[in-house]
Amino acid sequence: MKTLRYILITVTAMAAVSCALFSGKEKKNDVGLTFESEEDDTPANVEVVVAATREVPQENVYASSVQPYAVNNIAPQSGGRIQKINVKVGDYVYRGQILAEMDKLQLEQTRLQVRNDSIELSRIRGLYEKGGVSKSDLDAIELASSVRLATLKNLEENTILRSPITGYVTARNYDRGDMYTMAQPLYTVQQVVPVKLLVGISESEYTMVKKGDSVSLTADALPGRTFTGRIQNLYPTIDAATHTFNAEVIVQNSDRALRPGMYARVTVTFGKRNSVIVPDKCIVKQEGSGQRFVYIVNGDDSTVSFVPVTLGRHIGDEYEIREGIPDGATVVVKGQVNLRDGKKVNVL
Repeated sequence: MKTLRYILITVTAMAAVSCALFSGKEKKNDVGLTFESEEDDTPANVEVVVAATREVPQENVYASSVQPYAVNNIAPQSGGRIQKINVKVGDYVYRGQILAEMDKLQLEQTRLQVRNDSIELSRIRGLYEKGGVSKSDLDAIELASSVRLATLKNLEENTILRSPITGYVTARNYDRGDMYTMAQPLYTVQQVVPVKLLVGISESEYTMVKKGDSVSLTADALPGRTFTGRIQNLYPTIDAATHTFNAEVIVQNSDRALRPGMYARVTVTFGKRNSVIVPDKCIVKQEGSGQRFVYIVNGDDSTVSFVPVTLGRHIGDEYEIREGIPDGATVVVKGQVNLRDGKKVNVL
């Protein structure tokens, strides 16, 4: 019985020692990854790069949609019968081109009245010069003639409907012979040379943007193509909900490739800045946080320091470092998994 008790105590003690030894060899490094510690603190093998300062364009990419430069709804001033329909949806029309014609009865009647007014006015002026009519009679006839001319001009504009802009017909709501009821326009014409985009830019960059700045953009519908535009207008207010302001970008679009409604990505450049650049493989994320760090090799004792950094732009396979690394620092690019703050390293 005593022998059995002695064996149990011995086994328990050995298990406790094993657990202690095992737990003593397993540790976590600064990024939360488990590594096996070396009792003799053997230097870890690492590869390094030297952080260098470079001129980096400061730019952001914003999502936007292509909009027509102008939109015109073509419709007469009052209801009437549609006599002619000259174009259809998708047609490219030019400024001044006749799109439709309404019933011309009233227009023709007014034209005859204007011709008659011209004859009558000429006769009355002759009589006035001979003293046959008073000045007030002449003035009344001239006024009536002027009113009729204005009426004729208005009827011409609302009977023979012309496009006020050059662009695509994007909607047609009536056919020939329909009675126009003023419920919706006959046509909608959109100008696409040029086009515009409203870009919501962060308020932190408000002072960095000005009218005339050049921007570049791409459209998902036109892969492989890059377009250039300019900021034509900056909206004077900032949206309190999104903390952005609108910049109106104009793109000439001379080949009419961009069409209203296309999804676009607009790249706005805010100048250039000298920043430290390192490969993105240098950056490590601490477990349980959103912070980013790098390991810097200390030249005096070949140890590493775990340093927090503030990232800027991601340029290809490199990161701009806005804070945390001085120019010329030696940064670990490979082998971080076996490191912890203060550990000795062997640079390969």
